[in-house]
This record gives sequence, C-alpha cells and structure tokens, in this order.
Amino acid sequence: MTSVGFGGIFPEPGIDLHEWQSMWASVAEDLDGDPDAALGQLAEIVRHLLLAHGYAVDDPVASGGAEPELVATYRAARESAERAELGAASRAEVQLAIEDLRSVFDSLAGEPGPA
Repeated sequence: MTSVGFGGIFPEPGIDLHEWQSMWASVAEDLDGDPDAALGQLAEIVRHLLLAHGYAVDDPVASGGAEPELVATYRAARESAERAELGAASRAEVQLAIEDLRSVFDSLAGEPGPA
C-alpha cells in the first residue's frame, strides 16, 4: 500500500526497507546535477520515514520517538533545503544538510542508504 506525496509515491509504514532505499538512491543520482533540488527531495523522503517511525515532525513542540535529536537534525536540514530552493544556501550548507539527512535516513533505515 502506498500514499501520494513527493511527486509520486511513498511506502506506508511496514513496507520493506528496499523501497525506502530505492527512493533515496533515485534522488541521490541527481545530487551532482542539482544538489539544491535533490536536497528538498531527500528531506521529503526523510520526513516520510520519520512519520512512518512515529516521530512528530510537524509538531514544533513534540519531537516524539525515542531519539528526538533525529527530528531536530531533520528540521535543521529541512530549513537548509528551503533556503536552497530560494537560492539562499551556500554549497557548504547544502552539503551539510545532505549529510545530516543521510545520517537520519541511515539511523531509521537500520543500514546504510545507497547515496
């Protein structure tokens, strides 16, 4: 079962790890060509993965889950993605946000993602 989002489809909670990793890999292929756009897409993947794991990413007060620093890291990267979409983020900021999102993704996915 899937839900609509991110210009396409997101797996529902319980869908296998391979689907999440496939989505990450698909976007990661675009990192060299347009890192600003890819950053926003990676942030959306991580957002949906956090939601699937029960984290309250849309509640600015509650962080939910066992590791609230994952939500804080995601939120900081999301802010960088929003600045990047406006052309207001440095290359270093975009790169750090990508690394942070990868770290959150890897933590939630249980094994290293493909990007």
